[in-house]
Amino acid sequence: MTLEPFIAFFLVTQYRRTLKTQDINNSQWNQYVQYAFWASIAFLCLMFVSKDNLLFALLSHLFTFLLLAVPFTFDEFKTNRPLVTSVLPYVAISLVSVLIEKLFLNFYNDYNEFFESAKAFGILWFCAMWFINRRQSKALELERKKRRDEEEQNRMMAAMKVNLESEVRQRTAELTHQKEELQQALAELKSTQAQLVQQEKMASLGELTAGIAHEIQNPLNFVNNFSEVSIELLDELKHGVFKDLPDDSKEEADEIMNDITQNLAKINQHGKRADAIVKGMLQHSRATTSKKEPTDVNALADEYLRLSYHGLRAKDKSFNAGMKTSFDANIGDIDAMAQDLGRVLLNLYNNSFYSVAEKKKLLGDSYEPTVSVTTKLVKLASGSNAVEITVSDNGMGIPQKVLDKIYQPFFTTKPTGQGTGLGLSMSYDIITKAHNGELKVETAEGEYARFIITIPTTGN
Repeated sequence: MTLEPFIAFFLVTQYRRTLKTQDINNSQWNQYVQYAFWASIAFLCLMFVSKDNLLFALLSHLFTFLLLAVPFTFDEFKTNRPLVTSVLPYVAISLVSVLIEKLFLNFYNDYNEFFESAKAFGILWFCAMWFINRRQSKALELERKKRRDEEEQNRMMAAMKVNLESEVRQRTAELTHQKEELQQALAELKSTQAQLVQQEKMASLGELTAGIAHEIQNPLNFVNNFSEVSIELLDELKHGVFKDLPDDSKEEADEIMNDITQNLAKINQHGKRADAIVKGMLQHSRATTSKKEPTDVNALADEYLRLSYHGLRAKDKSFNAGMKTSFDANIGDIDAMAQDLGRVLLNLYNNSFYSVAEKKKLLGDSYEPTVSVTTKLVKLASGSNAVEITVSDNGMGIPQKVLDKIYQPFFTTKPTGQGTGLGLSMSYDIITKAHNGELKVETAEGEYARFIITIPTTGN
């Protein structure tokens, strides 16, 4: 009895298992394997009917060899090659045995034991190889499972990595935002600290200035008053007793009296200048008594600009300068001390006109002096509204080395006799103390100077 139908049935079942284990979803292959399965069942049934039929034996061997060729022909079943290798020796020996038995019966009978031993060897070879392949298959299956587990773990790790990177980026962005907020808060704190230091410094200087000014005021009044009285007495002397002097003494006395009159005039001139300085000191140091009231900033800025320009034109008819204004109509009225704010604007205008006039003297007609004033409504860092007044000119600018001193009392870059050095100091106090605002300067020496006044519209 031949065993090929059993071998064919065994091979078909292994191929069906291969399709399932490897998840080969190919309906055509499933159909072919199903046909082969029913064919193997048919051969098993015919085996018991056609025991010694040569045609049946050849057909069963041919069917088995076709099944054995499948793993070496199609890659989908290449994992079954070790199984085919284990079965092939027995199938080959069985085919040779059947052919010799049918064609050379005497020879087969003489060597019957040899053919039976060869078949037994084929069966042993199949069992041994099947056992070995079984162990290898299990090992490979474990290895594949381990690899699948590793791949799954790698996929999970990759997903976790992506999530962690996203969280890190989000946290980094939050920390960066917090850092920027802290840096901004630190900058505002430093600015506030600098303003407080400057205000305390100005307050101390103001108190000192007031004390000095009061002490100087009385003797200065005596100097001015007695110089004026002495000039009047000399004038009376010249028109009275002087006429009775002899002619030879009159000329010499006249020269002496003229010299004394000139000296007293100079004393009176410089005494009045000193008196103006002292009054400025007292005005700078005294606490403001103005009350805040609704003020049209645009009208105030325009009024004092014209006042400053025409005041300088009255002193110097040759002076000319261009004026540019840009006023924000949305500002409206704000609560401010109109008189004090006007003093600040007048001082800034006078400084700007003086600067462009000095540059005009240097450059001549090629230079066009211009003073500009702009107002606008702005938002502060705190979110509240504020009015920004900018006074700029294209004059001499301010040297960088003296920028830190411009708000100090008695500091001036003007020549002796043309400035007291109290204007900017007084302006700084009025803006920062009385209006809770800010006075900043931007400048480039020889090119421009820009003063920026910022006054909150609420809570000032």
